[in-house]
Amino acid sequence: MGTALQEEEPSYNAWEKAGFRFGDKGAHTSRTIMLEELSLLFQECPGDSTREDYLKAIVEDNCLGKRTVATRKLSAQRLSELYGLNPATQLFRFFRYYWDSDQPGRPLLSLLTAMSRDPLLRITSTAILDMQPGEELTRQKIVNVLQKNVGKRLNESTLDKVVRNASSSWTQSGHLQGRMRKIRRKVNPTPMVTSYALLLGYLLGIRGPGLFKSLWSKVLDTPEEELQKLALEAKRLGLMDMSLSGNVVEISFSRMLSEEGRFIYGKN
Repeated sequence: MGTALQEEEPSYNAWEKAGFRFGDKGAHTSRTIMLEELSLLFQECPGDSTREDYLKAIVEDNCLGKRTVATRKLSAQRLSELYGLNPATQLFRFFRYYWDSDQPGRPLLSLLTAMSRDPLLRITSTAILDMQPGEELTRQKIVNVLQKNVGKRLNESTLDKVVRNASSSWTQSGHLQGRMRKIRRKVNPTPMVTSYALLLGYLLGIRGPGLFKSLWSKVLDTPEEELQKLALEAKRLGLMDMSLSGNVVEISFSRMLSEEGRFIYGKN
């Protein structure tokens, strides 16, 4: 799986049930992370919406402003692939909570979620995260990591689409800037984004200091010491439990997970 999820032995059934996706296929053969469309959809549908509500808003109510029914259905399919759009899925429930609670963090929250569900986008992370701020992205950087991980499964035409779409997604998240020339820039995560990145690692079985070294944390472009400070702020916000003692780091989301319904929906 390359840069996918190497920290723990696979437990795919449990991970997929939580909302993660694996393999060598993904929505980036045809779409980006669709941040604008996602924003329009969530403006239309409140946090307690059902999957049927989301699909109705896209297909019947045309909240995304698409010209044809076929395009609306395709948009619904791609957004579902990238984010789930299903409150029965744990990953989507947490994503929607964080989205509603942290407007500045929405681009990074969306990227982290899409990476969790799109293996192709996840693969391209190596090319982007290895770059230095100010460095220009070349097509070959992304092509190399894709070919290393998926071999010759993608033909040249599809490969070009993934390169373009992934480049756009990393621009929407803030990791790249520019239209024709894509230049690497540093992103600045909020405490809530930091908590969400740590939570993703936690759901995959990573524990302790390893949470600050996972792929999800690397996406945040922030040294471990600074991430710990952001995590402590997230702890003060009640998003996680964390203790630091010398080199020992203990992080837990057990309270959030055990009280998930109350935490997300405000139920007693």
